[in-house]
Amino acid sequence: MTPGRSVLSGDLPDPTPVYVISVAAQLAGMHPQTLRTYDRLGLVVPVRTTGRGRRYSARDIALLREVQRLSQEEGVNLEGIRRILELERLVATLREQARGLAAEAMRARAEVDHRVAEAHASHRRGELMPMTQADVVLWPAGRRHSIWLRRRNQS
Repeated sequence: MTPGRSVLSGDLPDPTPVYVISVAAQLAGMHPQTLRTYDRLGLVVPVRTTGRGRRYSARDIALLREVQRLSQEEGVNLEGIRRILELERLVATLREQARGLAAEAMRARAEVDHRVAEAHASHRRGELMPMTQADVVLWPAGRRHSIWLRRRNQS
């Protein structure tokens, strides 16, 4: 994993759990007991089978390698690694939420633009604009640009 690249980003390998602990340990270049320790500490938690066996995915293998890199190359202790992974998960969640909010804002903006365009088009055609909570629109003689509204709750 390159520095600055999140282990939990969406471009990781398949999350399907297929590897037993011995194969996962071999693929990650670790001892199976290390994987058990990481599982117990909550660093890399594999899927459990009905018989309580651990199944690791390719994504878990990449995460194991990142934990090993942080520990050996960067000198980060296991609590620090746990915190790093927790923050990366939070960042990934927030990025996903931000993408969703951005898409929602774009849809809302498109809807507003559409409604404004409809209002302008109906005004150009000479159609009346809808008025809310108004009974009467009065144009007194001699005052062409004044609009008086009598509200429903007024006498």
